[in-house]
Amino acid sequence: MIQQNTNNGSALFNRSWAEYKVGFNDSRGNYWLGNDLLSQLTITGRYKLRFDLQSRDNRNWYYAEYSTFIVQPESANYRLHVSGFSGNAGYDAFGVPWKNTNYDQNNQMFTTFDRDNDQYSPGNCASPRGGGFWYNACNTFCVNCFISHFYWYGLSGSGLMHSSRMWLHCK
Repeated sequence: MIQQNTNNGSALFNRSWAEYKVGFNDSRGNYWLGNDLLSQLTITGRYKLRFDLQSRDNRNWYYAEYSTFIVQPESANYRLHVSGFSGNAGYDAFGVPWKNTNYDQNNQMFTTFDRDNDQYSPGNCASPRGGGFWYNACNTFCVNCFISHFYWYGLSGSGLMHSSRMWLHCK
């Protein structure tokens, strides 16, 4: 497991670059694996990514899978390479179906409140959203954000989530 957010968008994920680098967790099961380990595991390209997303509206679970998932090392600011969407969670949130490059999160670098690597020129996407992630300007989904931004575009109902999980699966 890479990530689990069971707090309905709590402030737990509002962490520094150093904390995302090594990972963190709490007693309620909220969790981030750590970007260093994530990069070490995925750099070979032997893994795919799966999101399990629970809708806040109906409490049903949905999924999104990506057949390619690679996170570059810290020297590349944990740049993300993801492709091959399938699932029933709504839209391809990394690739964005309408191809608006302002929201395409593929090939983005990781951003936290204390390390701004996103493409949002007026500011830092991680600051108002409350969680580190691969932002462009800013996003169509956020599994690490405060409750008001804890959503997946196209998810059943409002798109707001109750819980989220990210998993690595062997190819």
